[in-house]
Amino acid sequence: MSISTKIPHSPLFHHSTQFPNPIKIQSLSSPSHKFFSFKPITIQRIPTKKPIFSTPSSVSLQPIEELPPKLQEIIKLFQGVQEPKAKYEQLLFYGKNLNPLKSEYKTSENKVQGCVSQVWVRAYLDSDKNVVFEADSDSMLTKGLAALLVQGLSGRPVEEIVRVSPDFAVLLGLQQSLTPSRNNGFLNMLKLMQKKALQLYIESEKGDDSSNGMSVEDSNSEVSDGGNGGVESSESGNDLREGLGNGSLLGDRGIRIKEKLEKELRPVGLEVEDISYQHAGHSGVEGSDGETHFNLKVVSEEFEGKSLVKRHRLIYSLLQDELQSGLHALSIVAKTPSEVETAL
Repeated sequence: MSISTKIPHSPLFHHSTQFPNPIKIQSLSSPSHKFFSFKPITIQRIPTKKPIFSTPSSVSLQPIEELPPKLQEIIKLFQGVQEPKAKYEQLLFYGKNLNPLKSEYKTSENKVQGCVSQVWVRAYLDSDKNVVFEADSDSMLTKGLAALLVQGLSGRPVEEIVRVSPDFAVLLGLQQSLTPSRNNGFLNMLKLMQKKALQLYIESEKGDDSSNGMSVEDSNSEVSDGGNGGVESSESGNDLREGLGNGSLLGDRGIRIKEKLEKELRPVGLEVEDISYQHAGHSGVEGSDGETHFNLKVVSEEFEGKSLVKRHRLIYSLLQDELQSGLHALSIVAKTPSEVETAL
């Protein structure tokens, strides 16, 4: 007697695997009884997909010790909560305890773009020149996310805030508690807070001299994570390289700006664009031949080892004479050659 055993199809095997002939297993018999003997079979589950929110092994997260102290405490609190529902409830608790933002500060300049709900962020410097944030939202969950950042970043110096890498959200472990759109909104809140902190720093460095009408809120410069644990310009390497050397027509001020930057920074790429026409009627235009607003894109080795704040500060110091004589606003993209090559 023989038993024909067919092996059923299983997704663990590739479709091309075939067993053309039945496998014969001879029965074992004895005068008194018949039996079969099998060895235990262990099946190991083989993962076929990577986790959605996995972090590449080649990319290290920013060490928690480098984050602001209060943000470290918040991260440790969330790491101690295992259930996604409990993390969600913690965010709601933060939202309920966040002081509302006055309606006068709910402006387009303070509104976070790319959020599912409406979110506003305000920033100012305290007497010690540390940044203080205020925020509000029309959604309690989003308000909780904003409160987390307000508590974690407020009362810290600008340099410390702009060094915060967006990947700290991974340390919070909120991925399972938030939809992808909420996660993106959370990161956009952080970017706007870092942008405002940088603007406050630049404004404070220029002092209280208001004769030139300089307002950093008019700057079109945006910030986003550059993947290196800090804040970088939103210009990609391709956009920056394509924009270099366009040779747009410049007036006397534009030419002076270009010559000054070429002399002091020896850039490998430089674009000076006069966008004053976009601000016609602005108070700073009067008495300055209309050359009040410029976009600057600079690629220079002089930026090596300098933070984004120090790069902007360097450019502003070089153009101080222009700022004192009618230049109203600069939108700056400042990169090193290696950063441009990496982004390509």
